Amino acid sequence: MFWRARTTPGRAICLAHQFPKIKLPEVMAGRVTFVGLPPVDLGQDIDWRLNPHGNRSWALNLHTLRWMGGLVAEYEGSGERAYLDRAETLADDWIRKNPRDHADISPWAWAEHAVALRAPVLVCLSAHVDSRRLLDSLAEHGEILSDPALYRQGHNHGLDQDIALLVVGCRLGRNEWRDLAIRRMLASAELAIDEQGVLHEQAPRYGLYVHRRLGVALRAIEESGAKIPNRLTARRTALEAYVAHATQPDGFLAPLGDSPADTRAAGFAHDGATVRVFDGGYVFGRTAWDDPGSAFYSIRFGPGRRLHGHEDHLGVTYHAQGRPVLVEAGFHSYEKTDYVEWTKSPDAHNVPSVVGAGFRAGTATRLDASDIGPSRQSYRLSDEAYGVRRTREVLVSHGADLMAVLDSVPEGHAVRDLWHFDPSLRLIDQRDGVVVLGDDARRVTLLQLTTDGRPVGGQTVRPGTVSPGYLRTAETVTVTSPEASRLLTVIVPGTEDPAVSAEGHLITVRTPGGPVTFGGSTLCPLR
Repeated sequence: MFWRARTTPGRAICLAHQFPKIKLPEVMAGRVTFVGLPPVDLGQDIDWRLNPHGNRSWALNLHTLRWMGGLVAEYEGSGERAYLDRAETLADDWIRKNPRDHADISPWAWAEHAVALRAPVLVCLSAHVDSRRLLDSLAEHGEILSDPALYRQGHNHGLDQDIALLVVGCRLGRNEWRDLAIRRMLASAELAIDEQGVLHEQAPRYGLYVHRRLGVALRAIEESGAKIPNRLTARRTALEAYVAHATQPDGFLAPLGDSPADTRAAGFAHDGATVRVFDGGYVFGRTAWDDPGSAFYSIRFGPGRRLHGHEDHLGVTYHAQGRPVLVEAGFHSYEKTDYVEWTKSPDAHNVPSVVGAGFRAGTATRLDASDIGPSRQSYRLSDEAYGVRRTREVLVSHGADLMAVLDSVPEGHAVRDLWHFDPSLRLIDQRDGVVVLGDDARRVTLLQLTTDGRPVGGQTVRPGTVSPGYLRTAETVTVTSPEASRLLTVIVPGTEDPAVSAEGHLITVRTPGGPVTFGGSTLCPLR
């Protein structure tokens, strides 16, 4: 076995605060609950191949043993020996029944993320249990974690691998493992997080996760006696601006990429700016901080899709008057289903497509121009995701609330765009170039116009589906535009009958907050 060459364990760095809260009586009785799915009775003689819900996340959680770590944490707080005995029994059972070279075990038993999350649990247990089998298993975990072929550099899994390798190295007196983990952490952080704080995994929820896990990492480094690299601390701090600006006025993260729509992120520092353009591919704007009634919008551009990103380039979301208006399909789960694949596709987002052209996955999008004022901002973006240049211009007006979007493609081609509205909004009325949505208390109007202000009819209004949380869906209204080489869409919250007038190249829309005038042929002057 791996441990035989050593006789004296080193320091056990137990980060028990990171383990999830558990229902102690249930776990003691052999019952577990993961990822919001119904409880499962494991029994006393556990079949570790079990996956009763057929859910990838459930199976991963079973093999991380983090739920068992909750028993160790409870023992440390209460001194109740029964919790530690139960944890020791569970760990020993897992080790005996899941030999790595055995064919008849769950594929999740030695999955790289399960190894990374399980190893710190075993370290905590080893601080209180004298077991050669446990130390041998820790050594095996360390060998896997240190293997460069299995390392996920620049990925949140890689960070978890680093934390695990560090605490295993300290426990087994392998300083070379500790030092390797710290070197990897720094290199991965500088690869994954740019200087503005954008995480290249392309989902704000993972920015939140990495920020939290880096906090665990810094504490582990400190407890190991090593020096915390200043550059690692700087990258963690940079993440705070990204997460803060991606937080909507309702306190939830913008559901971009694999970001559940019900993820909260509180207490993150921001720079006070109400509009922030992140070169990594995001525009976030709001009218005020710490105001649930603030307007808010997001726009996506930047590098092509990777890791936890979606094909959402040129996509927008919009909140106005304290309520969501335009939303995206969001994140449903990690399951391999047609619906989950659809949530990642362009059709699940508020984007323009080129009629009759094939979509080129992973295409980068440019932010060509921006004009940012205190109450009015505009942007021009473009790419060749359909083999021809598609251009989207976005104008957002605050106070007199309005979002205008101009989509265009070269002559001889046609663009068609999709608009997904918040599930609280239902169809109220539809007429030539006008779609009115609302609930009992509010109205939102979608106008579609030519660049000289004339209405464009032919919208298709149909039921759609979005995911308001993990494994949840909600019905919504989706509007598909008619086909045109240039199409102007205007979203006006707070009214069902906004008046539109045109004079020369200027279009004026009268909103409840006052008139908004803009150029019909361009929304964003080049600068």
